[in-house]
Amino acid sequence: MNDFSFKIFLYLVVVFSAIIHEYFHGWMANYLGDSTAKDAGRLTLNPLKHLDPIGTVLLPLFLLFFGGTFIGWAKPVPYNPYNLRDRKYGSSKVALAGPLSNFFIAVIFGLTIRFLKLSDFIYLAFTLIVYINIFLALFNLIPIPPLDGSKLLMDFFPSSRILQRLETSFVGIFLAIILAMIFLPYIANFIFFIITGQVY
Repeated sequence: MNDFSFKIFLYLVVVFSAIIHEYFHGWMANYLGDSTAKDAGRLTLNPLKHLDPIGTVLLPLFLLFFGGTFIGWAKPVPYNPYNLRDRKYGSSKVALAGPLSNFFIAVIFGLTIRFLKLSDFIYLAFTLIVYINIFLALFNLIPIPPLDGSKLLMDFFPSSRILQRLETSFVGIFLAIILAMIFLPYIANFIFFIITGQVY
């Protein structure tokens, strides 16, 4: 796999992993009684329904080919927490559904790596899928707005002024990126080893 093919494959894995992540937010909300995502045509794995022109196309491709890094996002799936049957923990369940879907993907492909003999190309591809989904899940679980982890924290500390201020500013996402760069590689590598039995 040459450098160009590697970057395109990396881009596709991240995009489709993010789309699955958003889909399961909508699926859980619909399961709990809120059909907002379904009514908006977002309860689908069709990538065109989830693409954000800047966050999913322009910015990640530019950074990937010219910046040597990768930042991007899919269009968030809408939901109305007031429609959920579980008013107390419904928002937490919707928030958890996305990261859990990524962990599930990582486990399925990781166990395949662990127990099956794969060609070098398939091994590399599956390794990327596992690691990216672990990292995506962990990043979204950081308890800083607007990430999913903040929804969990706000269910338990709804009157937190710090969370409320971060939710209305851009500081939160930059803080999350800094924390992710410092700590998440170590945690992701450990989880990768637990699942696959191999060092990333």
